[in-house]
Amino acid sequence: MRVVLAEDHFLLRDGVTRLLEAFGHEVLAAVDTGPLLLEALLTLRPDVAVVDVRLPPSFSDEGLRAAVSARTRVPGLPVLLLSQYVEPLYAHELLATGSEGIGYVLKERVSDGAEFIATIERVAGGGTAMDPEVVSKLVTGKSRDEPLASLTPREREVLECLAQGGSNAGIAEALFVTEKAVAKHVGNIFMKLGLPPSESANRRVLAVLAYLDR
Repeated sequence: MRVVLAEDHFLLRDGVTRLLEAFGHEVLAAVDTGPLLLEALLTLRPDVAVVDVRLPPSFSDEGLRAAVSARTRVPGLPVLLLSQYVEPLYAHELLATGSEGIGYVLKERVSDGAEFIATIERVAGGGTAMDPEVVSKLVTGKSRDEPLASLTPREREVLECLAQGGSNAGIAEALFVTEKAVAKHVGNIFMKLGLPPSESANRRVLAVLAYLDR
């Protein structure tokens, strides 16, 4: 996996670089500003970008802006946002650039190296990885007349687990149900959200986007 990393704190940037390399991945560039990130993404075309939202020179949303700009020019470029803050607007900005290869992880909740690498790999493979706190913020105040309102409480729990990148087996374990029950819930979710079988679209990703981006 070829990675471009953007992080302005030296120790964290160096630590993530060493972690990626320890797991056999190649860090093509480790940059510390928004402009350098955009240049690296467009020039190197990595398999995934791991991006701190707030970068110099403005320390506002330079990382996000660079990532969004790169995805508009390189459709589908996988991006995992790293942030100290839960900012629903950041997630919505990223979601607006496409339906695959997106993630939003809070730095303080990264406590296991192997799990963090697995999250990056999931995003690189076109999946989603949204921190539970981010999901919670995004779904607060949803209108009851939306298609999501037809989901049962258990189906919403399953969909939230999907948003966090869970497999059927992982969801079954987390919710203390069988994999068969999870598969049935997932099928109901697809039906209620109007997502028929398709060879060209990942229904799990589309269901997560429907959940997050309404």
